[in-house]
Amino acid sequence: MFGLYITHPQVKIDPAVPVPQWGLSEIGAERARKAATSAWAKRLTRIVSSDETKAIETAEILAAASGGKIEIVHGMHENDRSATGFLPPDKFEEAANWFFAHPQESFRGWERAADAQNRIVSAVESILSSHDANAPIAFVGHGGVGTLLKCHLMGLPIARDRDQPGGGGNLYAFGLADRRLSCDWTPIEDWRG
Repeated sequence: MFGLYITHPQVKIDPAVPVPQWGLSEIGAERARKAATSAWAKRLTRIVSSDETKAIETAEILAAASGGKIEIVHGMHENDRSATGFLPPDKFEEAANWFFAHPQESFRGWERAADAQNRIVSAVESILSSHDANAPIAFVGHGGVGTLLKCHLMGLPIARDRDQPGGGGNLYAFGLADRRLSCDWTPIEDWRG
């Protein structure tokens, strides 16, 4: 049976609002609603979400399709970038490149990639340790920590070239019994499971 790691789709960017409180944009919400009509979304027995607004909003849309409840787990939040606050897109991309290239170091006070990876792996493994391996589950979160989890599942070093395509709203699938990837990043509305 499958487990999914799903990243929230497009958000309303507002430099005056802390990033964890950003919500989905209309495009992002529409993409999540389209994904929720997929057969895989209706099969989900459990949806575990980051505590950030954009992830919760995505999880709520998926939960409406499956009839499941959402579990919110603090340890699934995106890498902590509060030390720099909002960065314009070009500066953010430079910072993200540095973050992945130097996993044992902090970019201007950001949470280190190695620490963020340990946190997301621990959160996911803690949940899966008592989860029925025959019941489809989705983890709804963020591109940075999702990529760090993916690197762990693949047994490969942290690297940005394993990151999702731009824009968010992607997923990858892995086996619940063996934790092996069965599908790489795919737009949420395109995956057929």
